[in-house]
Amino acid sequence: MGFGLVVRFVAHDAAAAHAFDRLARETLEQIRAMEPGTLVSINHAVPDQPRVRVFYELYADREAFEEHERQPHVRRFLAERGQYLESFEVTFLDEIDGKGSATCTA
Repeated sequence: MGFGLVVRFVAHDAAAAHAFDRLARETLEQIRAMEPGTLVSINHAVPDQPRVRVFYELYADREAFEEHERQPHVRRFLAERGQYLESFEVTFLDEIDGKGSATCTA
């Protein structure tokens, strides 16, 4: 069953938001190349809120998420993100059903 999360980040200012985006981009490059169990990992900007970013992440299962968390590029992201952020909030998601979901076969 799929496992996911949504994270809302608030940067200190617009410059910090752009620096956060660079860190996220570097991390996402490694996620794409090295994490087959990470099905979706997207950094979103929020219209009219230049300091806000929202991550949406979907994993094949909880073990894929745990493997993701062990990766050096993710550990670097987690260690460095704080310098850019005023706050963040994580919401974990257990998949029920959906189009393009980990459990959908058609």
